[in-house]
Amino acid sequence: MSTQHALLISLIEKPSSGYDLARRFDKSIGYFWHATHQQIYRELGRMADSGWIVADEPAGGADGDGVEKKNRKKVYRVMPAGRDELARWVLAPGHGLDQREEILVKLRADAAIGPLGLEGELVRLIALHQARLETYRNIEHKDFSSGDMDRAKQIQHALLRRGIRFEEDWVAWGQALLPLLAMPASSGD
Repeated sequence: MSTQHALLISLIEKPSSGYDLARRFDKSIGYFWHATHQQIYRELGRMADSGWIVADEPAGGADGDGVEKKNRKKVYRVMPAGRDELARWVLAPGHGLDQREEILVKLRADAAIGPLGLEGELVRLIALHQARLETYRNIEHKDFSSGDMDRAKQIQHALLRRGIRFEEDWVAWGQALLPLLAMPASSGD
């Protein structure tokens, strides 16, 4: 996943200064995609160079409160090219099960800019999680069906059970979310 795409989503949700964006990012997308404030500022520059965002510069001189231009923050907002890039990225297949966070950010983009056609990607990921769940269950049956287990084997079984519960939850979550992706955007968009 790209930090740039996570930032595009945040800026679509609310145009912000770099500082405000970094603070909001920490409290939202940052739970499942980490970026340092330095990374955020560096990516904002790259995104502006690519024409995905623009920084609205403060007006020259002092504002009505007597604050000089240099102390006022640039506010970044997403340009049409940025929306197009985000939509392109959202529809690109993910990198599989080790990128669980990626689908969460794509879903956030879907919520922010309208239905993007993520149903197929979610169905694909549900199938991958179902396959992994079946693999885990087969391992459990083969390796842990005897009740006679030493400490190491019990810990290994506990780790496997964690994976089984994770996959069961992921599949149930994905199946419950799927009908929402087919819903049209609300009329307030």
